[in-house]
Amino acid sequence: MSTLPPLREVVRRHGLDADKALGQHFLLDLNLTAKIARAAGPLGHRHVVEIGPGPGGLTRSLLAAGAARVVAIERDPRCVAALETLVAAYPGRLEIVAGDALAIDPVELVPKPRCIVANLPYNISTALLLKWLPRIEAWESLTLMFQKEVADRLTASPGSKEYGRLTVLVQWAAEARRLFDIPPRAFVPPPKIVSTVVRLAPRARPLAPCRREDLERVTAAAFGQRRKMLRGSLKPLGLDPTLAGIEPTARAEDVPVEGFCALARALAQQRA
Repeated sequence: MSTLPPLREVVRRHGLDADKALGQHFLLDLNLTAKIARAAGPLGHRHVVEIGPGPGGLTRSLLAAGAARVVAIERDPRCVAALETLVAAYPGRLEIVAGDALAIDPVELVPKPRCIVANLPYNISTALLLKWLPRIEAWESLTLMFQKEVADRLTASPGSKEYGRLTVLVQWAAEARRLFDIPPRAFVPPPKIVSTVVRLAPRARPLAPCRREDLERVTAAAFGQRRKMLRGSLKPLGLDPTLAGIEPTARAEDVPVEGFCALARALAQQRA
């Protein structure tokens, strides 16, 4: 890495003014990018997928940390060009995939053992995570940076205002742990919010048995009208909460993940 140009020089040389439409906020502090790479755990035997590498700060740290191979998905052609210096510096270890991460299945890009490490673009971070959830067991881990408010939702407990549909779907499939915050001043340009790095460890099996499709339907109905009691919010599904052993006067934010799984099983039994 000592022979590589400074990141700010890369930004200047390639005219990388952050594009708001792409949710770009570049993290140029290599101490922080190295901290994120370390948070992902030992990388020597892993194939890493990175989303939105930008000028390549985190990419440099992943490669320096010994990642067996890094595949970086980048939509901005300016950044794709800027990353070519890294490709040359780490022959055979870095591949740039030019495209929209929402249209690409990252599982198909790298063999096992695989992990995702990324400073996700704020404007598509939740959409990406929801897209990855059905195949999350294919990954050893996902170390991701989100807006703090999204991280709060991922790691929320029942009864809190942050607890919602995203919480249930994620915690059903993985253990979510918040690691550390990164202040706005660390980015170029500084966002208006604090960012948080979260580590998701896919479960060997879901937290409780149920079909994903049924869990999605139940949580959509319950949290779509979260101020209502479940007897009202689940009425469009024709589902009686008592069939899952849940009080009909309970509200969605008070039901643990296992309770929603019970509701999903009840929905499946009712359909059968």
